[in-house]
Amino acid sequence: MTAAADSRTAPASQGAVLSAAPERSAAADRAAERFEQSFGYAPDGVWSAPGRVNIIGEHVDYQDGLCLPMAISHRCFAAAARTPTSRVRLRSAQDDLELDLDAAELEPGAVEGWPAYVAGVLWALRPFISGAVTQGMDILIDGQVPLGAGLSSSAALECAAAEAIEALLTLGTTPLERVRAAITAETDFAGASTGGLDQSASVLSREGHALFLDCRDFSTRAVPWDLASQGLALLITDTRAEHSHVDGEYTARRADSERAADSLGVPTLRDADPARLEELLASIDDEVVRRRARHVITEIQRVQEFDALLAAGTVRAHVTELGALLNASHDSLREDYEVTVPQLDLAVDTAREAGAHGARMTGGGFGGSTIALVEAEQAQSIAEAIAAAFEAAGFTAPEFFLALPSEGAGQDR
Repeated sequence: MTAAADSRTAPASQGAVLSAAPERSAAADRAAERFEQSFGYAPDGVWSAPGRVNIIGEHVDYQDGLCLPMAISHRCFAAAARTPTSRVRLRSAQDDLELDLDAAELEPGAVEGWPAYVAGVLWALRPFISGAVTQGMDILIDGQVPLGAGLSSSAALECAAAEAIEALLTLGTTPLERVRAAITAETDFAGASTGGLDQSASVLSREGHALFLDCRDFSTRAVPWDLASQGLALLITDTRAEHSHVDGEYTARRADSERAADSLGVPTLRDADPARLEELLASIDDEVVRRRARHVITEIQRVQEFDALLAAGTVRAHVTELGALLNASHDSLREDYEVTVPQLDLAVDTAREAGAHGARMTGGGFGGSTIALVEAEQAQSIAEAIAAAFEAAGFTAPEFFLALPSEGAGQDR
């Protein structure tokens, strides 16, 4: 879907390697060099935006819920320059797909593939552009967020493009306006569904912090989440499971949650009172819709409890309770929302058995990644246990990353 680094065709291998993101300044230099190789001159600058993991608060964003994502150190880079033309030219360091189109011709349906996510941002930012929208530019994308891992490579692509376009055209947009432009690009231009969590995390995150996000009004605040200083780590396991029927299943879950809100007579499930949970659920006749409602209502409550624990002390001080909330989130996603697959469940179950404080799937599900809150010194052994479990089950070998809470989108050079 996006122009991003992808090692998913690698053969299965023994053991477990904890992959690190490329060093940011070196990656920015590489993007600039590739821009010059592609277009024949140096870029005006390089901008980047990170991928994300959602620590807790899954499948609640489209019900005005609460989420706690964090940016990761894997980023998408956009080297770019204004040109004295009316044409938008896009290139990628990862594939041969290109776009060369007059800026005035940017309309939904006119662009396909990953270029739609970049062109869509320019299209979404039109209201902020003074005068004609025919300012030309050249953009080279170098994506370092793994594809298909549920780490929001598409949001990183959109948000890196938004930073570059803002700087090149001096639009004066706020970070939140760039978030909304990225959301519009994905939903209205590229035709993919998004609740806005990914774009918010990619733009608004701070290093060493998670981002408490209220999806009703998009208000945010930084929450201390400095795991490294406390001897802890967040282990990401990319299960490399093939996504199947993702779009249809996502749409179905969203429709189920809307039916649940209608049954309860509330605008969204955010408005349901968790203190009356059993009473409310008993009023829903459809058993499937009832389970969907239970997940959303209790997941929002888990985010509130997670946030309260972090406000009351360090992660270390409450690591057992935080881990239990991660576990409960995954169990709800598996049993009530039914968005896990065997690889996700195996990675989570194995991490717990190997000593993780808590583990859960992250992202939309039906494939993708899991996270585990672990002692930093145990990250390697837990990864090895998961790799061994996957080999025994005959699954494709997973890939592993250590997630550091990183800075949001910005200029690199």
